[in-house]
Amino acid sequence: MPSFARQQRMNHGSQFHAHGLHAAELTNPFLGIDHAWMSGPTFPPHPHAGFSAVSYLFLDSQTWIENRDSLGGRQKILPGGLHWTAAGRGVVHEENPAEPGQTVHMLQIFVNLPRHKQGDAPFALALAPQDVPVVTLPGAKVRVPLGEFAGQRSPLRPPTEVQLLDISLDEGAELSVPVAAGLTHFVLPIFGQLEIDGHRLDSDGAPVPVQTAQDSACSTRLKALGGPAKAVFFAGQPLDQPVFWQGPFAMASAGALQQALSAYRRGEFGQI
Repeated sequence: MPSFARQQRMNHGSQFHAHGLHAAELTNPFLGIDHAWMSGPTFPPHPHAGFSAVSYLFLDSQTWIENRDSLGGRQKILPGGLHWTAAGRGVVHEENPAEPGQTVHMLQIFVNLPRHKQGDAPFALALAPQDVPVVTLPGAKVRVPLGEFAGQRSPLRPPTEVQLLDISLDEGAELSVPVAAGLTHFVLPIFGQLEIDGHRLDSDGAPVPVQTAQDSACSTRLKALGGPAKAVFFAGQPLDQPVFWQGPFAMASAGALQQALSAYRRGEFGQI
């Protein structure tokens, strides 16, 4: 069973602390995920091209994030909300906590764009906390920021179809998540101890098992061990395309990558 190599990093003193998951060849269309705690300015204006930068704030965040971009947008990402920036052929944005010293608990997720959408104009989508569907089951509560679960579907329609479920379990509670055929999927523990498909997984930096696409539908079973637990379930259709990286750029060909870099140097991504 393949797994993410989890990397822990800290920036700007103690203002940013994250567990980083980066293994594009195993988790396509997911290019990387940071499970982060942020309490000061961390992401000054920076470019992206070729993929989507997605920010999801957990409900226990002490403050919200201010997001600004070169499209002229200025949005509040509130606790429980999600913001999706589809960089396309290039965009500049920044995200910082609204109140320095207050901690934002979040996921920053990089989702690849299909090759035919990487040259599209950039755009942003937002989902307010109150618009996130919630499924309540015995011993379990599931928020559905992206995709569908138990008959509830997120109103957000992103350019890459993926599923993100924010799962809270009481001690001893179990939950089965169906997985459609052909999807890559994995569970990221947030706190507590979990059993995932019979494998024990802690939220202490251990590798995260990644299930590769299967020809038939299946399910992933989660159980909280020794107390309440929280996890996020991810699933997505793998994209049959290469990934050419350079810094915050990820394109499907070397030529497209060089074009994006040249466009950024010419100032075509705009500015904040």
